[in-house]
Amino acid sequence: MKSLKNKVIVITGASSGIGEAMARVYAADGAKVVLGARSGEKLEAIAGGIRSRGGEAAWCAADVVKPEDCEALIDTAVRAFGGVDVLVCNAGLSMRALFDEVDLGVLHRLMDVNFWGTVNCCKAALPHLQRSKGSVVGISSVAGLHGLPGRTGYSASKYAMTGFLETLRIENLKKGLHVMIACPGFTASNVRFSALTADGTQQGATPRDEAKMMTSDEVARIVRRGILRRRRLCLMEAEGRATHFVKKFAPAFLDRMFYMVMAREPDSPLK
Repeated sequence: MKSLKNKVIVITGASSGIGEAMARVYAADGAKVVLGARSGEKLEAIAGGIRSRGGEAAWCAADVVKPEDCEALIDTAVRAFGGVDVLVCNAGLSMRALFDEVDLGVLHRLMDVNFWGTVNCCKAALPHLQRSKGSVVGISSVAGLHGLPGRTGYSASKYAMTGFLETLRIENLKKGLHVMIACPGFTASNVRFSALTADGTQQGATPRDEAKMMTSDEVARIVRRGILRRRRLCLMEAEGRATHFVKKFAPAFLDRMFYMVMAREPDSPLK
């Protein structure tokens, strides 16, 4: 793939953050973007903004936890633009609590959104992606490379996503399907504001300095490059690359480093 021009790209979690940035950036590249998220009002506004700048966009209010909503999202892409070339599974939910204290319902919720949401969307889109020899992109995390303390459910869901997508890649080796796992580091998006605490309520504030994080637009552009180059794994900054490398040779050292870094967060659940 030399460019995204005229490619039909379905993006989940497109009402804010990384998903919204992808929609804007890829539409500016000439892609036909199809936006999915629970808030139809937000999607309509974003799609309208893209069209006002000469881009092509469609949208469908969809909760990725529901298979029928994922089917409706893919059907929207097919009706509007004739198929699907790229599926970006970006819809996600985070958490911040020790496993000792967390309600198990929080972990179930994260698995439903982060893992099952990816599975549901891939199931609906797969025939179209096989036909186009297109791409599936799973927006994972550094927490999907190594366990992140205080984020058991988040790490587990991202590891599950990785296992599913890697297997999907192998099953489709002879069908031309490209599967990429993208791992942003901490990104300035609202996913941390909506992160769930031990009792399932949203934390409402981020403990990290937004100014020192990647922006959503930066993530969108790096993912775009990975799609065009049909990469398997897309690591985005020094933290992710270091995690991937050090885990191979010194996993116990990495455990200690992760503990130290996360314990330094304001109001960290780590004692």
